[in-house]
Amino acid sequence: MSVGQREKATQKRVIKLFAQELEYTYLGDFTERKNSNIETELLTKFLTRKGYSPVLISRALKELQNAAGDQSVNLYDLNEQTYKKLRYGVKVSESVGQHKTTVQFVDWEHPLENDFYIAEEVTIKHKRPDLVLYINGIAFAVIELKRSTVSMSEGIRQNLTNQRPDMIMQFFATIGLVLAGNDSEGARYGTTGTPEKYYLSWKEDPNAKDEVSAAVRSNRKIPPASGQKPDFSVPERAACRTAVQFYRI
Repeated sequence: MSVGQREKATQKRVIKLFAQELEYTYLGDFTERKNSNIETELLTKFLTRKGYSPVLISRALKELQNAAGDQSVNLYDLNEQTYKKLRYGVKVSESVGQHKTTVQFVDWEHPLENDFYIAEEVTIKHKRPDLVLYINGIAFAVIELKRSTVSMSEGIRQNLTNQRPDMIMQFFATIGLVLAGNDSEGARYGTTGTPEKYYLSWKEDPNAKDEVSAAVRSNRKIPPASGQKPDFSVPERAACRTAVQFYRI
């Protein structure tokens, strides 16, 4: 098996975990398409299901896109201002003078009522993150995977490079979790802008009693391939379980 084939096999195994065990919807290979951290079709579908009118949805989307697309601020401020829109929603009205409605892009009170997606090879300009996770069409996590003979540090550095202004910083406006891993070292995580030395191994709380934790614990793990580290999937599983809780902090 070639180097590229080994990395692809690992990638497919992680996708299988999300799609089959965690019930994410697999969106496919996003190499040959125009990608965004806000997939408006998917987000519109969610907001429509929540009962918002087309006018409110259109105006709320515009506010979110303006915040995430702001090129006048640094990464920290960009991520913060976008986070506030995601966490607290935006107030919009059907027309001038009418009462404003708060449009919530994520159902914080009922985490399992959100729509979860995963896509691979998500091309943005000249960069291509291995895996991107979405809540209701909003990108919230990026995962870089390396073959077992390449240090996960390379994946971390790749994530950090992608966050530079001359790379794809704007894509990270909505990102809350950034992960890198391989089959020999497991996986480590940080948030947007986290320096490499502060990336941490994920530690599960076996006593967590929230709705999503219980739902994830009820699923069995996918057995690791022969000779591979058995708990490689744990941080990815935890990323799913804590995605909504993370943004609530």
